[in-house]
Amino acid sequence: MTDTVAPAGFAASIFDMDGLLIDSEILWHEAEIEILGGLGVPLDPSACRTTKGMFVDEVTAYWHGRYPWAGPTPAEVAVAVVDRVIALVLTKGRLKPGAEHAIDLCAGRGLPLAVASSSPYRLIEAALDHFDLRRHFSLIHSAEDEQYGKPHPAVFLTAAARLGALPHSCLVWEDAPAGVLAAKAASMACIAVPEQGEGHHPAFGLADAVLDSLLDMDDACYERVVAGRFVDATGSRH
Repeated sequence: MTDTVAPAGFAASIFDMDGLLIDSEILWHEAEIEILGGLGVPLDPSACRTTKGMFVDEVTAYWHGRYPWAGPTPAEVAVAVVDRVIALVLTKGRLKPGAEHAIDLCAGRGLPLAVASSSPYRLIEAALDHFDLRRHFSLIHSAEDEQYGKPHPAVFLTAAARLGALPHSCLVWEDAPAGVLAAKAASMACIAVPEQGEGHHPAFGLADAVLDSLLDMDDACYERVVAGRFVDATGSRH
Protein backbone atom coordinates (compact mmCIF):
# COMPACT_ATOMS: atom_id res chain seq x y z
CA MET A 1 0.00 0.00 0.00
CA THR A 2 1.40 3.41 -0.94
CA ASP A 3 1.57 5.98 1.84
CA THR A 4 -0.27 9.10 0.69
CA VAL A 5 -0.75 12.41 2.41
CA ALA A 6 -3.43 15.00 1.84
CA PRO A 7 -2.14 18.38 0.65
CA ALA A 8 -3.15 19.96 3.96
CA GLY A 9 -0.57 17.88 5.81
CA PHE A 10 -1.51 15.84 8.82
CA ALA A 11 -4.64 13.71 8.74
CA ALA A 12 -5.06 13.20 12.49
CA SER A 13 -3.67 14.39 15.81
CA ILE A 14 -3.10 12.03 18.75
CA PHE A 15 -2.57 13.35 22.27
CA ASP A 16 -1.06 11.68 25.30
CA MET A 17 -2.87 12.69 28.49
CA ASP A 18 -0.86 12.38 31.73
CA GLY A 19 1.79 15.07 31.92
CA LEU A 20 0.82 16.45 28.51
CA LEU A 21 -2.78 17.66 28.80
CA ILE A 22 -3.15 17.17 32.55
CA ASP A 23 -0.55 18.02 35.19
CA SER A 24 -0.88 14.57 36.73
CA GLU A 25 2.67 13.20 36.84
CA ILE A 26 3.14 14.51 40.38
CA LEU A 27 -0.17 12.87 41.31
CA TRP A 28 1.01 9.52 39.95
CA HIS A 29 4.17 9.91 42.00
CA GLU A 30 2.14 10.69 45.11
CA ALA A 31 -0.10 7.63 44.61
CA GLU A 32 2.79 5.28 43.84
CA ILE A 33 4.88 6.46 46.79
CA GLU A 34 1.89 6.16 49.11
CA ILE A 35 0.70 2.73 48.00
CA LEU A 36 3.89 0.99 46.88
CA GLY A 37 5.83 2.63 49.69
CA GLY A 38 3.34 1.11 52.11
CA LEU A 39 4.33 -2.29 50.73
CA GLY A 40 8.01 -1.68 51.33
CA VAL A 41 9.10 -0.32 47.94
CA PRO A 42 11.59 2.54 48.56
CA LEU A 43 10.16 5.07 46.10
CA ASP A 44 10.80 8.76 45.61
CA PRO A 45 9.86 11.00 42.64
CA SER A 46 13.14 10.24 40.88
CA ALA A 47 12.54 6.49 41.11
CA CYS A 48 8.96 6.95 39.91
CA ARG A 49 10.26 8.56 36.72
CA THR A 50 12.02 5.32 35.74
CA THR A 51 8.63 3.79 34.91
CA LYS A 52 7.12 6.88 33.29
CA GLY A 53 5.01 5.99 30.25
CA MET A 54 4.51 2.35 31.25
CA PHE A 55 1.04 0.89 31.72
CA VAL A 56 0.24 0.76 35.44
CA ASP A 57 0.23 -3.05 35.54
CA GLU A 58 3.75 -2.95 34.12
CA VAL A 59 4.76 -0.45 36.81
CA THR A 60 3.57 -2.58 39.70
CA ALA A 61 5.06 -5.73 38.15
CA TYR A 62 8.36 -3.87 37.68
CA TRP A 63 8.58 -2.89 41.34
CA HIS A 64 7.31 -6.25 42.59
CA GLY A 65 10.12 -7.91 40.67
CA ARG A 66 12.68 -5.74 42.45
CA TYR A 67 11.10 -5.50 45.90
CA PRO A 68 8.73 -8.48 46.28
CA TRP A 69 5.98 -7.91 48.82
CA ALA A 70 3.59 -10.27 50.55
CA GLY A 71 -0.16 -9.83 50.30
CA PRO A 72 -1.87 -8.17 47.30
CA THR A 73 -0.87 -9.15 43.79
CA PRO A 74 0.74 -6.58 41.48
CA ALA A 75 -2.55 -6.42 39.56
CA GLU A 76 -4.48 -5.65 42.74
CA VAL A 77 -1.95 -2.97 43.67
CA ALA A 78 -2.33 -1.46 40.19
CA VAL A 79 -6.08 -1.07 40.79
CA ALA A 80 -5.39 0.67 44.10
CA VAL A 81 -2.88 3.05 42.47
CA VAL A 82 -5.35 4.03 39.74
CA ASP A 83 -8.12 4.53 42.30
CA ARG A 84 -5.85 6.89 44.22
CA VAL A 85 -4.77 8.80 41.10
CA ILE A 86 -8.40 9.33 40.08
CA ALA A 87 -9.18 10.71 43.53
CA LEU A 88 -6.17 13.04 43.36
CA VAL A 89 -7.03 14.25 39.84
CA LEU A 90 -10.58 15.08 40.93
CA THR A 91 -9.46 16.92 44.06
CA LYS A 92 -6.31 18.75 43.01
CA GLY A 93 -5.55 18.02 39.36
CA ARG A 94 -4.88 20.86 36.93
CA LEU A 95 -4.71 21.26 33.17
CA LYS A 96 -1.24 21.84 31.77
CA PRO A 97 -0.77 25.39 30.47
CA GLY A 98 -1.76 25.53 26.81
CA ALA A 99 -3.66 22.22 26.74
CA GLU A 100 -6.82 23.72 25.30
CA HIS A 101 -4.74 25.94 23.01
CA ALA A 102 -3.04 22.91 21.41
CA ILE A 103 -6.35 21.07 21.07
CA ASP A 104 -7.98 24.10 19.43
CA LEU A 105 -5.03 24.55 17.07
CA CYS A 106 -5.51 21.03 15.72
CA ALA A 107 -9.31 21.12 15.77
CA GLY A 108 -9.22 24.38 13.85
CA ARG A 109 -7.45 22.55 11.04
CA GLY A 110 -10.22 19.99 10.86
CA LEU A 111 -8.11 17.14 12.23
CA PRO A 112 -9.83 14.26 14.02
CA LEU A 113 -8.42 14.11 17.53
CA ALA A 114 -7.63 11.12 19.74
CA VAL A 115 -6.24 10.48 23.18
CA ALA A 116 -3.85 7.51 23.27
CA SER A 117 -2.64 6.93 26.80
CA SER A 118 -0.95 4.38 29.01
CA SER A 119 -3.59 5.13 31.64
CA PRO A 120 -6.61 2.80 31.93
CA TYR A 121 -9.91 3.89 30.45
CA ARG A 122 -11.54 4.69 33.79
CA LEU A 123 -8.83 7.23 34.60
CA ILE A 124 -8.77 8.74 31.09
CA GLU A 125 -12.53 9.19 31.04
CA ALA A 126 -12.70 10.54 34.60
CA ALA A 127 -9.99 13.10 33.88
CA LEU A 128 -11.32 14.22 30.51
CA ASP A 129 -14.85 14.56 31.88
CA HIS A 130 -13.60 16.48 34.93
CA PHE A 131 -11.82 19.05 32.76
CA ASP A 132 -14.54 19.10 30.06
CA LEU A 133 -12.13 17.87 27.39
CA ARG A 134 -13.96 14.70 26.33
CA ARG A 135 -16.05 16.58 23.78
CA HIS A 136 -12.97 17.41 21.71
CA PHE A 137 -11.94 13.81 21.01
CA SER A 138 -13.51 11.42 18.55
CA LEU A 139 -11.50 8.52 19.97
CA ILE A 140 -10.04 7.42 23.30
CA HIS A 141 -7.63 4.51 23.27
CA SER A 142 -5.79 2.99 26.23
CA ALA A 143 -2.74 0.76 26.28
CA GLU A 144 -4.76 -1.58 28.51
CA ASP A 145 -6.12 -2.95 25.23
CA GLU A 146 -2.60 -3.67 23.96
CA GLN A 147 -0.16 -6.44 24.75
CA TYR A 148 2.60 -3.90 25.34
CA GLY A 149 2.65 -0.33 26.62
CA LYS A 150 4.86 2.54 25.50
CA PRO A 151 7.61 2.66 24.21
CA HIS A 152 5.97 -0.02 22.05
CA PRO A 153 4.05 1.79 19.27
CA ALA A 154 0.88 -0.33 19.49
CA VAL A 155 -1.28 2.25 21.29
CA PHE A 156 -0.57 4.86 18.60
CA LEU A 157 -0.89 2.46 15.68
CA THR A 158 -4.27 1.23 16.88
CA ALA A 159 -5.48 4.79 17.44
CA ALA A 160 -4.44 5.76 13.91
CA ALA A 161 -6.15 2.71 12.41
CA ARG A 162 -9.37 3.45 14.29
CA LEU A 163 -9.25 7.06 13.05
CA GLY A 164 -8.74 5.81 9.49
CA ALA A 165 -5.40 7.63 9.21
CA LEU A 166 -2.09 6.33 7.91
CA PRO A 167 0.62 6.39 10.60
CA HIS A 168 2.89 8.64 8.53
CA SER A 169 0.13 11.27 8.43
CA CYS A 170 -0.42 11.40 12.20
CA LEU A 171 0.90 14.01 14.61
CA VAL A 172 1.53 12.83 18.18
CA TRP A 173 1.83 15.11 21.22
CA GLU A 174 3.90 13.67 24.08
CA ASP A 175 5.71 14.62 27.27
CA ALA A 176 7.50 11.35 28.08
CA PRO A 177 10.61 9.79 26.53
CA ALA A 178 8.77 6.46 26.22
CA GLY A 179 5.95 8.20 24.37
CA VAL A 180 8.31 9.90 21.93
CA LEU A 181 9.99 6.56 21.23
CA ALA A 182 6.57 4.96 20.68
CA ALA A 183 5.49 7.71 18.28
CA LYS A 184 8.67 7.49 16.22
CA ALA A 185 8.52 3.67 16.19
CA ALA A 186 5.03 4.10 14.73
CA SER A 187 6.48 6.35 11.96
CA MET A 188 4.53 9.33 13.26
CA ALA A 189 5.56 12.95 13.70
CA CYS A 190 5.92 13.99 17.33
CA ILE A 191 5.82 17.27 19.20
CA ALA A 192 7.38 16.81 22.63
CA VAL A 193 6.81 18.93 25.71
CA PRO A 194 9.16 17.47 28.34
CA GLU A 195 8.40 17.80 32.02
CA GLN A 196 10.64 20.31 33.78
CA GLY A 197 14.10 18.83 34.27
CA GLU A 198 13.59 15.95 31.83
CA GLY A 199 14.46 17.65 28.54
CA HIS A 200 17.98 16.23 28.56
CA HIS A 201 16.76 12.72 27.76
CA PRO A 202 18.14 11.58 24.36
CA ALA A 203 14.71 10.39 23.21
CA PHE A 204 13.62 14.01 22.80
CA GLY A 205 16.25 14.37 20.08
CA LEU A 206 13.98 12.22 17.89
CA ALA A 207 11.00 14.58 18.18
CA ASP A 208 10.04 16.83 15.28
CA ALA A 209 9.73 19.76 17.68
CA VAL A 210 10.48 20.21 21.37
CA LEU A 211 8.59 22.89 23.30
CA ASP A 212 8.95 24.24 26.81
CA SER A 213 5.16 24.54 27.02
CA LEU A 214 2.09 23.88 24.89
CA LEU A 215 1.61 27.65 25.03
CA ASP A 216 4.67 27.93 22.76
CA MET A 217 2.87 26.12 19.93
CA ASP A 218 1.71 28.49 17.21
CA ASP A 219 0.83 28.40 13.51
CA ALA A 220 4.43 28.97 12.45
CA CYS A 221 5.72 26.06 14.53
CA TYR A 222 2.95 23.81 13.26
CA GLU A 223 3.75 24.68 9.66
CA ARG A 224 7.45 23.98 10.25
CA VAL A 225 6.59 20.52 11.49
CA VAL A 226 4.31 19.95 8.48
CA ALA A 227 7.04 21.12 6.11
CA GLY A 228 9.67 18.97 7.77
CA ARG A 229 7.37 15.99 7.57
CA PHE A 230 5.92 16.25 4.09
CA VAL A 231 8.17 18.46 1.97
CA ASP A 232 11.68 17.42 0.99
CA ALA A 233 14.52 19.64 -0.16
CA THR A 234 13.17 19.85 -3.72
CA GLY A 235 9.84 21.15 -2.50
CA SER A 236 7.93 18.01 -3.45
CA ARG A 237 5.63 16.27 -1.02
CA HIS A 238 6.43 12.78 0.27
